[in-house]
Amino acid sequence: MEIDHGRPLDWGKTSADYAEHRPGPPDSYYGRLAELGIGRPGQRILDLGTGTGVLARRFAAQGATVAGIDISPGQIETARRLAGRDRVEVDFRVAPAERVPHPDASFDAITANQAWLYFDRPRTVAELKRLLAPGGVFMNSGFSWLPRADAIARRTEEVVLAHNPQWTTGDWSGEISERPAWSVNDFRVRAWFFYDEAIPFTRDTWRGRMRACRAIGASLAPDEVARFDRALAEVLAREAPERFSVLHRIDAHIVEPL
Repeated sequence: MEIDHGRPLDWGKTSADYAEHRPGPPDSYYGRLAELGIGRPGQRILDLGTGTGVLARRFAAQGATVAGIDISPGQIETARRLAGRDRVEVDFRVAPAERVPHPDASFDAITANQAWLYFDRPRTVAELKRLLAPGGVFMNSGFSWLPRADAIARRTEEVVLAHNPQWTTGDWSGEISERPAWSVNDFRVRAWFFYDEAIPFTRDTWRGRMRACRAIGASLAPDEVARFDRALAEVLAREAPERFSVLHRIDAHIVEPL
């Protein structure tokens, strides 16, 4: 699938910043998922596009039996290191979402956070149906800043576009549909939610968060990343306090196969 006009992506280049500055959704997200039956002790969970294993490690800490896959060897290497640090067991493997190295009906729940747009959807849907045990569900979620509601997010996007004009997902409206288009022919929606939360940052941690985003760390050469980082540091020094929050929208859909 072509993203950002076909510009190559390598998430492995972001692994260090990703591990330190992209901790993932807040505790409130996991609480809502737990209320909806995702992340229970003993539940068999597969996390697609796991990155550094943020969701996978959290679910494992909650007592679930967890596997995670990602196409980036660098991300999986980091995920394994962080799992060791956290003293949790997760079966991390390098693999695409379209060809998962696990047997049929292996999982009670499959999750994907901030990853669905990178998959070949028809092939991934077929894998979801193959991998889910009877009664199993798929949870797809997002955790995105709101540039139309948050001045720092909006100003940061201007800096991003100045350094990578091929980036295509800026100025997000924040719209969340009750029934996502990708689910219509294959799934029924069992539950869904969205809400906004102010996520705290410092100038340095926000810079790290932005270096770890697709438009910068995963796309640009190291010298280009450094130029972006200096430009963002200058903007933040002028326009943001040392500590601030950025408004994010958190959403999730829990669906089951038709």
